[in-house]
Amino acid sequence: MDKTFEAGAIESRWAQWWEQNGCYAPSGAGEPYSIMIPPPNVTGTLHMGHAFQHTVMDALIRYHRMLGRDTLWQPGTDHAGIATQMVVERNLKLAGEPARLDLGREKFLEKVWEWKRYSGGTIEGQIRRMGSSVDWSRNRFTMDEGYSKAVVEHFVKLHEDGLIYRGKRLVNWDPVLLTAISDLEVVSEEENGKLWHFRYPLADGSGHLVVATTRPETMLGDTAVAVHPEDERYAALIGKSIRLPLVNREIPIVADDYVDREFGTGCVKITPAHDFNDYALGARHKLPMINVLTPDAKIREYAEFHLRGEHKTDDAKFAEQLSRLPYAGLDRFDARKKIVAEFESLGLLEKIDDHKLKVPRGDRSGAVVEPFLTDQWFVDLTRKSQPDGRPGGYTAITQPALEAFTSGRIKFVPENWINTYNQWLNNIQDWCISRQLWWGHRIPAWYDADGKVFVARSAFDAFNLAMGGQGEFALLSLLKVASDDSTDAINDKLRESGNERFCLSQDEDVFDTWFSSDIWPMATLDWPTKNEALSKYYPSSVLVTGFDIIFFWVARMVMMGQYFMKDVPFKEVYITGLVRDPEGNKMSKSKGNVLDPLDVIDGIALDDLVKKRTTGLMKPETAPKIEAKTRKDYPKGIEAVGVDALRFTFAALATQGRDVRFDAARAAGYRNFCNKIWNAARYVLMNCEGQDTGLDDALPIELSAADRWIISRLQKVEAEAAEHFRNYRFDLLSTALYQFVWNEYCDWYLELSKPALQSENEAAKRGTRRTLVRVLEAWLRLLHPLMPFITEEVWQQVKTLAGAEGETIMRSAYPISAAHKIDEAAEADIEWLKAFILGVRQIRGEMDIPPGKVLPLLIQNASDSDADRLSRLGASIEFLARVETPRVLGTEEAPQCATALLGTMKLLVPMAGLIDKDAEIARLEKRIAQLESDVVKVQARVDNPNFGKAPEAVQQQARDLLAKQQQDLAALRDQRERIAAL
Repeated sequence: MDKTFEAGAIESRWAQWWEQNGCYAPSGAGEPYSIMIPPPNVTGTLHMGHAFQHTVMDALIRYHRMLGRDTLWQPGTDHAGIATQMVVERNLKLAGEPARLDLGREKFLEKVWEWKRYSGGTIEGQIRRMGSSVDWSRNRFTMDEGYSKAVVEHFVKLHEDGLIYRGKRLVNWDPVLLTAISDLEVVSEEENGKLWHFRYPLADGSGHLVVATTRPETMLGDTAVAVHPEDERYAALIGKSIRLPLVNREIPIVADDYVDREFGTGCVKITPAHDFNDYALGARHKLPMINVLTPDAKIREYAEFHLRGEHKTDDAKFAEQLSRLPYAGLDRFDARKKIVAEFESLGLLEKIDDHKLKVPRGDRSGAVVEPFLTDQWFVDLTRKSQPDGRPGGYTAITQPALEAFTSGRIKFVPENWINTYNQWLNNIQDWCISRQLWWGHRIPAWYDADGKVFVARSAFDAFNLAMGGQGEFALLSLLKVASDDSTDAINDKLRESGNERFCLSQDEDVFDTWFSSDIWPMATLDWPTKNEALSKYYPSSVLVTGFDIIFFWVARMVMMGQYFMKDVPFKEVYITGLVRDPEGNKMSKSKGNVLDPLDVIDGIALDDLVKKRTTGLMKPETAPKIEAKTRKDYPKGIEAVGVDALRFTFAALATQGRDVRFDAARAAGYRNFCNKIWNAARYVLMNCEGQDTGLDDALPIELSAADRWIISRLQKVEAEAAEHFRNYRFDLLSTALYQFVWNEYCDWYLELSKPALQSENEAAKRGTRRTLVRVLEAWLRLLHPLMPFITEEVWQQVKTLAGAEGETIMRSAYPISAAHKIDEAAEADIEWLKAFILGVRQIRGEMDIPPGKVLPLLIQNASDSDADRLSRLGASIEFLARVETPRVLGTEEAPQCATALLGTMKLLVPMAGLIDKDAEIARLEKRIAQLESDVVKVQARVDNPNFGKAPEAVQQQARDLLAKQQQDLAALRDQRERIAAL
């Protein structure tokens, strides 16, 4: 082995070897075990959250692969509709090429596919870099041909079953991206704003009501004013009307429990087309909906008027009031200023208050999101049955998703996340699945000239439906229309033949990405076709994901798995926390605290890190602050730690369900762990290569107490590892393995092995060499799921010496504890020996005696068991403690000694002649004087009356320091007295 551990060279070599030799493909003959990777964005890059979750998944996969299970880790990427379209549009602008709308849909999509080919492999390469052992031969993409067919089948079947409809509903609308977005894509943060109080005159001229609003521009679409039904201030006004200023529209005063009597004036303006709560209130009171904004959030020239309930579309009373809107064409925020000024000029502005409010912004565009009334496609999740009495909605989709957990067929780890899951499902709304984008799965719905819709699996099927089914099939045959012909091609043939009345246009929208990914567990296994992989690996064993998408992905996969497969999509859901910075802050580019996992693996210079963090900021003015913080936190940049150290760091931090505070310094600490493993292996090889390691059973073997102790400890660690894997306690797993490898094997057993290796007893040498290599080989396998690269490299060096077989550690068996190898007596012996040696070392430290100096040692108050161990373990004591043969005192008085206690037994080191008395006293007095000065300073700080104003944590830190200094001072004074008495 090389003298030093070089992570980079080892990682690249083994990653390539594993993949080229098919090590990631399912191979075991046991019970299937599968994980479907949560698909990252195809044009994205690996972030710390990915790296954390991939560490967890890969550890599980490697562990179960080593258990001999038929193991599949299914990889894939998501097309990421909004994110990818934004990137391509930005690239077109930077390159000076025509914009999306100028290119047209077909040519723009060609640009997207071109970009996907260019950048799509980036994140896959980074996943490989992390050592993730996914089966790349099964790699899927949500826009590949087979997956796209599954998405279409998914939609069409739900539509055929009456569970999908198209309707005009309120959605989150991004006025920059010009599309509906999901709640997950809306970030609501508290911002400083205003609360405007407007006077709305009563229609009968008897006075006015004062309403408070944070969005004055929406008042143009008000259709009512609401008060609480028990609010005595307004009881007499319920049922009357006000005349809406600026548009001169008469609207009713209604009573509703939704109104908070304590907020503002207790009067609320109701704008059903521009507020989700108002929409619901409007539905209860059958209020019309008036949309006053364009898709890009400008004031419309004429309002869109939508009636519901008892109103008729030709209701003259309302229609006559919809004259041209004021401020038409103005941006909503410019119109806001004009409206406020107009109210003020009319004497209708009561007051303006400063007000903090949650402002919803699109996470991609940063634009303020508008509740917007549009035609969208929805999955019906709220009706308990269809109009014809068939099961549907709540019964068909939502209820089975709830019962999957109550029945125990799926469980959350940790269990408390079931409350979040249940709360959302029990309060679920219909799901908007359409997006006004071009990149994505285009909705398979076609419209004729009258707007009638035909949902079908292909354009051919849609035209056949439009022509009346089989009755018009002859026309399609006559036109030589093929089943794979496009809409445009069929329309062209219809026009050429004079049958343009049958022409159709396909819906322009695409599916919400979450809709296409809710069938991920089955579509990646080639559903809807029945096949061996689907029957074998569905349901998958566990889903590893974050709590933030329990609503948007986990629940929806359960819904669709139950509906289409009649089975759950996975058996367990392991919820990880978020990866945060060392102070507990969420990582974000705007805060300048983002870490790239590859920068931690490979290292990055400070200037490069600064440049990376300050480039492309949404607010460039924050760059100096981010640079200053970066230079403070990482004055030397980030040192390379390698993949294994980063993975082990994530495992150590994976406290179940809690957020992870990641500190690069801790990863550097686990790089030292890699070095420890490397050096331990070199020691073993130096002592065992070319030597007899006990492979010949015919030769005698003697195991020392140390040999039997480490073998026994190994069994217990193997049992702990199995338990921690079962419970997803990667933090406890990493702690147990670290303590065993570093403290017990490397720090103690390697030292304890030296007496036997240096003895003349060949059977003892053989036993110790066998123990050295076999225990090393075993804990390499224990560590492999967490640290794959270094364990493979070292295992290849020691496997022959240990009698292990196989081409790779990845396919060797995971160690299983053997109860008959547990030796409690040996463990008790070695724990006693360790305490004995530490006692002598404590004396050396206190008296500043060089570690190599052989000391005389007296024993007092030894019990029978102590005496027995002194006899049996004497060679190890003398070798490791660097002492003469211990002499047990009888009744004689001991000379002046330094003392350590081991139970009731005293370890005594006579001090006469060991140290220079005068020099030692001088040294101690110098240390005492310095410490006395330090105590005075800290004591003065604690006693200062103003110190009580400091944070409690700071005060406690000072008190703890003072107590430690006083304790150390007392020990030094005691030591001085003992030396003076010599």
